[in-house]
Amino acid sequence: MLDRDRRGAALGVAGANAVIRAVSIVSLLCLLVLVLYLPSAHDPAEFVKLLRQDQASIEKLWGQAAALRILARAVAMSDTAQRSSPVPELSSGARADTVDHAVASEMASVNQRLFSSAYFRSIDALLLLASFRLSTLLEWLPWLLALGTACAVDGAFARRIKAKEFRQHDPEWFAVHASLAIVTVCTTVVGFVLPFSLHPLLLPCALILVSFFAGRAIGSFHFAA
Repeated sequence: MLDRDRRGAALGVAGANAVIRAVSIVSLLCLLVLVLYLPSAHDPAEFVKLLRQDQASIEKLWGQAAALRILARAVAMSDTAQRSSPVPELSSGARADTVDHAVASEMASVNQRLFSSAYFRSIDALLLLASFRLSTLLEWLPWLLALGTACAVDGAFARRIKAKEFRQHDPEWFAVHASLAIVTVCTTVVGFVLPFSLHPLLLPCALILVSFFAGRAIGSFHFAA
């Protein structure tokens, strides 16, 4: 009986790991496709319009102060990303009659034409929209961390009670709940770049589901002796 339980637990964990890897790979591919395709199909103004719609929804729900705070955080994250850009800039201290300056000037001109194109401006607008939605999620972070901790503690107590009562742990349910948690996280990340307006409570509700699934997975986890 014990060997059979161990085999069931091992199969459940292996199945969960396989599903998690598959979902993670598919989600990353979907995110990459969206980030590369959407800027070619939508103008920068469309992403800015979506950002304004999301901000208006947040302002109705939380008030103007919260909406401005979220927007300021998103702009700060976007500025940090732009300052970290590897695009070289022309040094103003180089002499105009040197070959190095001529090459640097030509490279700067090429970079300027490339990164000032409509496609890269759309990418910047899309990343600003994603930063805004991430900033909205960060606004909920203290409450979400408290909820996640409570769900984890509840799951740990549930597992301990099962052990005290000599009840069978469920590796299959562990695999299901762990997989659902990963699917929800990956879907939330993809949701940052979706080209339509999202309700302000949608992303936090997704992480509430993650907390619930994680707690249930902990409650069903089987430690192999």
